[in-house]
Amino acid sequence: MSLMEVRDLRVDFALPRPRPFAPRPVLQAVRGVSFDVAEGRALGLVGESGSGKTTTAMAAIRLEEATGGQVLFRGDDLLKLSPDRMRARRGEIQLIFQDPYSSLNPRARVGDIVREPLDLLAMGTRKDRESRVRELFARVGLREDQLGLFPHQFSGGQRQRISIARALAPGPKLLVCDEPVSALDVAIQAQILNLLAELKAEMGLAYLFISHDLGVVRHVCDDVAVMYLGQIVEIAPAEAVFAGARHPYTQALLSAAPSMTRRKSRGFQRPMAVKGDPPSPTAPPAGCAFSARCPKVQAICRDIPPVLEGGRHKAACHFPG
Repeated sequence: MSLMEVRDLRVDFALPRPRPFAPRPVLQAVRGVSFDVAEGRALGLVGESGSGKTTTAMAAIRLEEATGGQVLFRGDDLLKLSPDRMRARRGEIQLIFQDPYSSLNPRARVGDIVREPLDLLAMGTRKDRESRVRELFARVGLREDQLGLFPHQFSGGQRQRISIARALAPGPKLLVCDEPVSALDVAIQAQILNLLAELKAEMGLAYLFISHDLGVVRHVCDDVAVMYLGQIVEIAPAEAVFAGARHPYTQALLSAAPSMTRRKSRGFQRPMAVKGDPPSPTAPPAGCAFSARCPKVQAICRDIPPVLEGGRHKAACHFPG
């Protein structure tokens, strides 16, 4: 059952005029994105920097203003809710930020940081909130005697555990994870990913997981949506994407991932290598957004935009592999 349904989401940013009285250019950051996040499942948004992953997620939960589209969450269109009704929904949708060093108030004790969402949403009595904070500290692997400490007294991994506890405090149904392990050491990344996987299984949480690391997505996510130039070019269950990607861009991402079994010393050559940079989002191409970099490009690709189709394994490509 779908918890969140995003339909034709669009986000445009107006840029400064290049000269006085000239038309204001528009950057099309998200161009008609649609996806579902099912209850108890994790959807990974994958793509290189600038593909629109974070903007898509922030617009879906109204931390960024959407230009158009629809975001249904448990029957309500979030983009049309009044500020008061959206505030009431905030407890069900929480966010884990990328950088655990800047996302915590350095002047607040960590116990107060974790309790803050409960205070803002007026959930329970003071005693109930303090009990909830102690419970969450234990659940994320921290000690009760650390509640009175400040963020600078913790390591990066511990700070991210504090961020996770804060996100869990109001009892959300959906966690938006904005590259939650990219700022951590590899060994600590594994611990945090295992914790997120455990929480998802035990609490029935749904994740909208943003990452550029395919290994991380493979470990955590049930479904994968690959983004390029503000559009989803492939979406499918994770096992289908990693077993047989259909879009050339996804194939290129997979072939670029590090692997001990595919070393140059053994004569390995990447089967799908791309060159150049993505087109400007202020002037996207008329046809396929990937056509300028795709090694399989044909004439139709430059003129006609492909449609995202294909049942459970959808790819926006005229010649899916």
